[in-house]
Amino acid sequence: MPGNSRRRGAVRKPGTKKGPAVGSGGVRRRGLEGRGATPPAHLRANHPAAKRAAAKEKSRRGAKKTDDTELVLGRNPVLECLRAGVPATALYVALGAEADERLTESVRRAADSGIPILELPRADLDRLSANGLHQGIALQVPPYGYAHPDDLLAAARDDSSPALLVALDNISDPRNLGAIVRSVAAFGGHGVVIPQRRSAAVTAVAWRTSAGAAARVPVARATNLNRTLRDWAAAGLQVIGLDAGGDTTVDQLDTTGDVVIVVGSEGKGLSRLVRENCDAVVSIPMACATESLNAAVAAGVVLAEVARQRRR
Repeated sequence: MPGNSRRRGAVRKPGTKKGPAVGSGGVRRRGLEGRGATPPAHLRANHPAAKRAAAKEKSRRGAKKTDDTELVLGRNPVLECLRAGVPATALYVALGAEADERLTESVRRAADSGIPILELPRADLDRLSANGLHQGIALQVPPYGYAHPDDLLAAARDDSSPALLVALDNISDPRNLGAIVRSVAAFGGHGVVIPQRRSAAVTAVAWRTSAGAAARVPVARATNLNRTLRDWAAAGLQVIGLDAGGDTTVDQLDTTGDVVIVVGSEGKGLSRLVRENCDAVVSIPMACATESLNAAVAAGVVLAEVARQRRR
């Protein structure tokens, strides 16, 4: 018998005696259970489809960084921002970019301001800008620091000239926001207020359109625009709404005192509640009644009329 024989191979080694053994705790049984439906290929971590999806998402994000920084693109906007003292964090210049006066001045101003200047291949700058419309230069700016509506009113009251503020009622295009900010700066306005929700923000597109004016004109965010307008009206400011169906024209209204110009959204104009909080709703006289103006253009026309009346 194997247990008694001394023959080679017939002896059971120590520790191999048959008997009770420690169980697996159900591991083998659970391993046989089903694991549900197989997930799609793009959701499997190591699948090629998942890697392609991650690369596509990274490419789609483009210039957006993890810390929400923005890129101002183009030689004129970058130069205007540097001249205005925008708090930039980096200047990107494409290798081999054709130098001109704007590029040279931008690099010099960035160096004088202590802004890091980074040279990188044009392909990398194309990837950062997402649309390639950078003209060989881009300026990285941190997230915009919004003011409080009360700060706008306080700054306007500290000025010797009458207060001139602009409120935007759900302007959704950042290009319109940037253009309005630029008009406010050009005609001596004290600030712009936008709603906290359902409104364009001061992004790189707005920086570019404002040509650096966003660094000179404070932009505030109001949690409730109607409440802010009521507070300003109680403080003695005249609230003037701008709408194509206004009760009167802007040239027939006296705007030499403290005023707030409220500009409606691009498609719907002034909302009902905002319209009710306006002391007057004005329109722009035009030669042809069928024509209409862009929101930013209309705001610029009204601000020019206010500046004209105050010069008189």
